[in-house]
Amino acid sequence: MTERNRRGAFIFFAAVAGVISALVFLAAAELSALLLARDSSPLLAVGSFVIDVVPQPLKEFAISTFGEFDKVALLLGLGLAVVIASAGAGMLQLFRPPIGVIMLGIAGAACVAATTTRAGATPLAFLPSVIGAVAGAVVLVLLCRRLVVWRRAASVPSDAVESGAVRAGDAVVIDRRRFFALAGIAGASALIVGITARAVNAATSSVAAIRKGLRLPAARTSVTIPEGAELDIPGISPLFTPNADFYRVDTALTVPTVDPATWRLVIDGMVDQRIELTFDELVAMGLDEYAITLTCVSNFVGGDLVGNAMWLGVPIRDVLRLAGPHDDADMVLSRSVDGYTASTPLSALTDDGLDAILAVGMNGEPLPLDHGFPVRMVVPGLYGYVSATKWVTELTVTTFEKDEAYWTPRGYSAEARIKFSSRIDTPKIGKTVEAGRIPIAGVAWAQTVGIEAVEVRIDDGEWQSANLSTPINADTWVQWVLEWDAEPGNHYVSVRAINKNGDMQVEEAAPIAPDGSTGWQRSLIAVE
Repeated sequence: MTERNRRGAFIFFAAVAGVISALVFLAAAELSALLLARDSSPLLAVGSFVIDVVPQPLKEFAISTFGEFDKVALLLGLGLAVVIASAGAGMLQLFRPPIGVIMLGIAGAACVAATTTRAGATPLAFLPSVIGAVAGAVVLVLLCRRLVVWRRAASVPSDAVESGAVRAGDAVVIDRRRFFALAGIAGASALIVGITARAVNAATSSVAAIRKGLRLPAARTSVTIPEGAELDIPGISPLFTPNADFYRVDTALTVPTVDPATWRLVIDGMVDQRIELTFDELVAMGLDEYAITLTCVSNFVGGDLVGNAMWLGVPIRDVLRLAGPHDDADMVLSRSVDGYTASTPLSALTDDGLDAILAVGMNGEPLPLDHGFPVRMVVPGLYGYVSATKWVTELTVTTFEKDEAYWTPRGYSAEARIKFSSRIDTPKIGKTVEAGRIPIAGVAWAQTVGIEAVEVRIDDGEWQSANLSTPINADTWVQWVLEWDAEPGNHYVSVRAINKNGDMQVEEAAPIAPDGSTGWQRSLIAVE
């Protein structure tokens, strides 16, 4: 083997040593987190920090590109970054020690900062990252030392071998075996320990079992579904979005697990008295059914970040009334157990004509874990980022001048009413349909106001009125359908809605930030 090839081989093995040391770092940290501080996983903490600091355009790109899998994409990206950085640390430790160990130390310090600054961090939150960094550094030093010995043995001159000064061939074999043995043991142990610790950490949580066994009281009042509320059109969105299909957009890298027995809701700030409610006390106030459509501000025109559900909950106005908000307050800053905050106009939560609720049930069952179990906010007419706080644990009555929420300094409006819109569900974009009479159908929403009409245009023809389903109320979407005699060729189909105030859906296209997109959806349909 030439010297150049030999150097390349040792560079590769040094990179492998760095990756293995990173695996040991994470495995030791996960095991420590399992034993000492359950919510202090360095990878998840750093991932949550990245979510917080990523610029708004990149967040929009991730949501639009990966949808509900944006967190998975983030974790994969973090994993790739860890591999690259750790490989570099291994190479530097071999050729420029102790820079590799210093890099691991910096990574450990960054993880400590990420874990200790998260909401709800415990006094021992720093330990898993410290233990992981120390373990990773020890393994990196040992592996690189093995590589140094192996490299020296492999570079012994041939005349030294011939003179019998050293049995170079045997030394190379022994040193190589020692490196691979240590690398194999460390790598395999790290994988087994890390994966097991993370799995046990997740599996030992009994919250899923508690939710499954939870029996909510029957609703005092129920929503009447009128005849004709749902159209029988293949491909159209169902009247109520199944929980498994309901969109999820939040800042939680992993779903918080909250035991209803320990959950508390604090109402404080500009109030006559501070109030603290348990889950049982909240439920005892009486539950009612509410049909409400939710929309995410990240939903682009024609997008799927909108869903309709039957919620079970308590009016927020009743809860706030217990605390007595001051007259000069105009905002409620809601806080999630993971530290997320939303700014909601106080008037939207106290108005007797608006059904803003603390929801505990969704479509006939307790809230799913990833939709806010045990309690979340649901406020009709406002985008979720200023109203629909999941895993809510605190309501602080304050003012917009005094406080701001998570998304406000990130380029979004502090107040954001939902812009009413319409969507084509069928025919699907990119799917060819046969010529003849076919339905063009979809949904339209104008929360708190209601949809009056939906109009459809084929190519550059006249606008035609679609048939609407019977609305449940002004807070839910309606379905619409237009029967079309489709002729062969490519056709553009446009849709627009008119609300019950007589307002036309905004035609001019606007981006998601700062307060929601606008425009008319225009789809290309191929007919054969």
